[in-house]
Amino acid sequence: MISIVVLGAGNVATHLYKVFCKTPNVSVIQWYNRNLSALKPYKNEVAITDDLNQLKEADLYILAVSDDAIKPLTSQLPFENRLVVHTSGCMGLYDIDQKHKRGVFYPLQTFSKTAELDFANIPICIEALKSEDYHVLKNLAIAIGSPTKKVNTDQRKVLHLAAVFVNNFTNQLYRIAHEITESEGAEFDTLKPLILETAKKVQHLSPYMAQTGPAKRNDKKTLKKHLKLLKDQHHKDIYNLLTTSIQRTHGRKKL
Repeated sequence: MISIVVLGAGNVATHLYKVFCKTPNVSVIQWYNRNLSALKPYKNEVAITDDLNQLKEADLYILAVSDDAIKPLTSQLPFENRLVVHTSGCMGLYDIDQKHKRGVFYPLQTFSKTAELDFANIPICIEALKSEDYHVLKNLAIAIGSPTKKVNTDQRKVLHLAAVFVNNFTNQLYRIAHEITESEGAEFDTLKPLILETAKKVQHLSPYMAQTGPAKRNDKKTLKKHLKLLKDQHHKDIYNLLTTSIQRTHGRKKL
């Protein structure tokens, strides 16, 4: 049995808490947050606290907090030489105070509290200074059904950067597409099968091979028609930027 204290009450912390509670041989013995009201819905399930001095002794302390809070929070923890990990994609292993055994347990996925997630589809990127701590984290990831990836800090940071492109930036493009369709009373939902097929393609094709469309074909007539249809200059700028990027990738425009 591995005992865990979760620190933080955001999207990642909430999903981790829920999956840990469903996992045999894993026990969340306490949940900390500086604002106790965020934990009140769970007070009948787990011990909650807003006092660092009241933290229980556990095998593992998981900090699912904002990046800026990691360093000061770990320095304030009133103990040392216990395994303390953060869940950040872009913060370093050494951002955890050196008085602790340090590690990273980074679930590479987008988290919203109301969205149901299957941890079998969430790779956990693991980093630790000591092999015994790495195995604790790997065994925990396996216990919740997640695939594991052993990464170093630089690899994790570029994965996080790439994740912004494939998730956050892509979602913003969905938002722009929603605005464009709404402008003429068309239904954004009509695009959803295309969105799914695009995501499915890169499961078995490289993004380079999966690319289609007027920019790759250098279809200048269609490109001009699209730009004429766009009324928002910001949307035009994004269209031009991405068109140029595709053309450079596929040899249609010199660097």
